[in-house]
Amino acid sequence: MKTGIKKVKLHVRKDDNVVVISGNDKGKAGKVLKVYPQKCRVIVEGVNIRKRHMKPTQSHPQGAIIEREFPIHASNVKKS
Repeated sequence: MKTGIKKVKLHVRKDDNVVVISGNDKGKAGKVLKVYPQKCRVIVEGVNIRKRHMKPTQSHPQGAIIEREFPIHASNVKKS
């Protein structure tokens, strides 16, 4: 069982400009939007775009398919 939270220092921070060095989005550049140090993951603007199906709500009565960025591992990016 995992106990406690490991403290990890990443080489990138929020608002850094980075380039993806491996994976499906190799070569793409963008700004770091969010950092998850415990999971060693970052969300980069315009990288790892996935589609999410949203349930119908009052604002979207028919539901919606929304494209948004998902996290990638911090080792797959480098500062530019």
